[in-house]
Amino acid sequence: MLDPDLDRLLALDGEVLTVSLDGDYYVRFIVRNVESSAGRRHGLVYSLTLHGPDKGRILGFDNAHPVPPRKRDEPHDHLHVGDTVKPYDYTNAGALLQDFWTAVYSLLHERGLT
Repeated sequence: MLDPDLDRLLALDGEVLTVSLDGDYYVRFIVRNVESSAGRRHGLVYSLTLHGPDKGRILGFDNAHPVPPRKRDEPHDHLHVGDTVKPYDYTNAGALLQDFWTAVYSLLHERGLT
């Protein structure tokens, strides 16, 4: 299936963008094409993360490893919020970007940074 936003997502690979006026919060993108597999059926390895003043990850969408209740041969896509990890249902690149930015702005708003 053709994903019209895939090139836009891939173009973000290696980007680090400041997302707060004080410069203390930033997002980082790692996105690469890989051969499709059971865990990465869409043929991508990705990590979209929000970091705070201490450089620690606050939020992350990635597919580095399977997350229970999923098994090794099921999609590895998942979401980290603080210490919580839960499966994420990847549908396409555009939805991933929208979901990521929505979560980023929500967390920044909760912290009074928007």
